[in-house]
Amino acid sequence: MLRWESYRAVYGAELRAAAREYSDHGWPVVGACSAGLLLATGTALDVVEVSAAVGRRVCAQLRAAGLAVPVAATPTGTWWFPVTAGAVLPAALRERADVVLHTDGAAVLAPPSETPDGWVHWRVAPALSGYRPSSSELIIAAVTAAVRAHESDRLPAVAGRP
Repeated sequence: MLRWESYRAVYGAELRAAAREYSDHGWPVVGACSAGLLLATGTALDVVEVSAAVGRRVCAQLRAAGLAVPVAATPTGTWWFPVTAGAVLPAALRERADVVLHTDGAAVLAPPSETPDGWVHWRVAPALSGYRPSSSELIIAAVTAAVRAHESDRLPAVAGRP
């Protein structure tokens, strides 16, 4: 067997195993094929996707509170958090390009999916929380605070002010 064929066989087995694992814990799997593993939103979970900069701040807040929640990272620089279904973003977040709520049947590429840019992978594995999606209110509040902090870091200094 050629090395490439061996790699594809192992990758396919990983996708199938992850699909079974997610399904066994009630996460709706849309498909597991050579393109990757897709989770459907809107029933068992929704997904809040943010820029990596915002995601790091969210994780820092949660860590400071002693909370471990599932977090996935994509090779394109976004992080996503599975949250309880029925999430609604506040108006202040809806207009932002770096915060996206996936719900109502949207499919999200899940670990261990491979893209041309790299791998979707877990920053914090869902097994650490028993595969329970995080409270949407908790994550959205943390995202709101992280966005505010991120924005204040980017504001130019005003003369005479620290």
